[in-house]
Amino acid sequence: MTISKVWIEEGCTACGLCEDICPEVFKLKDDATVIEGVKYADYEEKIKEAAESCPVEVIRYIE
Repeated sequence: MTISKVWIEEGCTACGLCEDICPEVFKLKDDATVIEGVKYADYEEKIKEAAESCPVEVIRYIE
């Protein structure tokens, strides 16, 4: 399976960890956001690592 969608639910603390792990997909502004138009399949391992590492567990994805 490949990741087809990535999003961040409410509750992000803007810690920056997701951007540190996968700056190709996550961008930190006031809150962390997902960069649109990215081919998520190219960064699956990093996306999963970011989701697992998120201290408030708000990163979600669909395979």
